[in-house]
Amino acid sequence: MDDGLFLPHEAATAALGARLAPLARAGDAIGLSGPLGAGKTTLARGLIGALTGARETPSPTFALVEPYEVRPGAPDGFTLWHFDLYRLEKAEDVWELGWEEALETGAALIEWPERVAALLPARALVLRLEPEGAGRRVRFAGGGDWPDRLARAGVAA
Repeated sequence: MDDGLFLPHEAATAALGARLAPLARAGDAIGLSGPLGAGKTTLARGLIGALTGARETPSPTFALVEPYEVRPGAPDGFTLWHFDLYRLEKAEDVWELGWEEALETGAALIEWPERVAALLPARALVLRLEPEGAGRRVRFAGGGDWPDRLARAGVAA
């Protein structure tokens, strides 16, 4: 989709997550890909915090999934399912974590989406984070209406 966006430090990575938050809605799948230490969890925390107001967002590295209620009780409310699939042994195991519910009635924020690449919806947005100098570069690839949503929000480079 683009050549990427340079994020010079951790705060900029979290801020990108917060900028993406208003774009998220039920039915979305947002993947965060990149090597260990690339900033996936930092970006996820920025997005989750902006969507839910949560000050602390534990990484689901050991639990594999952590659900968050977004605008509970509101007509546009939904559950955001934060998946960290680093420890997932095989792609089929994701069904036991609530994958179907996340994609049908909520939204999925997925660290290590390459572990379930064949199960990602064609309309998914995937952000690839790569270390670059003291910062990182994020590249966006998305199907469905993600290119338009990102452009309207001025998020994609």
